[in-house]
Amino acid sequence: MIIYGVAFLALCTLAGLFIGELLGKLLGVPANVGGVGIAMLLLIFVGSYLHKRGLMGAKSEQGVEFWSAIYIPIVVAMAAQQNVLGALSGGPMAILAGIAAVVLGFAMVPVLDRLGQKKPSAATAESLNPAQR
Repeated sequence: MIIYGVAFLALCTLAGLFIGELLGKLLGVPANVGGVGIAMLLLIFVGSYLHKRGLMGAKSEQGVEFWSAIYIPIVVAMAAQQNVLGALSGGPMAILAGIAAVVLGFAMVPVLDRLGQKKPSAATAESLNPAQR
C-alpha cells in the first residue's frame, strides 16, 4: 500500500533527524548536523535493500516516489529553518563539519556509481563479440 511507503519515508526521516541531533551534540554544535541527508541515505540504502529482497511492493514504492517528487520544496523549507548564523558562531568545528560533509559527498559519487552498475553475467559476456569485451 502507498501508506507503507510514506511510513517508511517517515521512519527514515525520524531516524536521520535523531542521528543528526546526536552528531550535533558529539561535535559540540547546538544544531542538527546533516539529519536530512542522513535520512535520504537511509531511504536509499534501506529502500534498495528491501527492493532487492522483494519486501517492498509496487504500491509502497509509489508512496516513496510521491515524496521524492516533492523532495526539493521540503528541503528548501527545512533549510530555511536552520540557524546558519548560530552554526557559524559555533566555531570552526561547524565549518569543518560542513566542509567534510561536502567532500565526503563528492567522494561517494563514484563509489555509488560503481555499486549501481551491474556486472555482466556469463551468458551476456559470451554473447558479446570480442571487440565488445
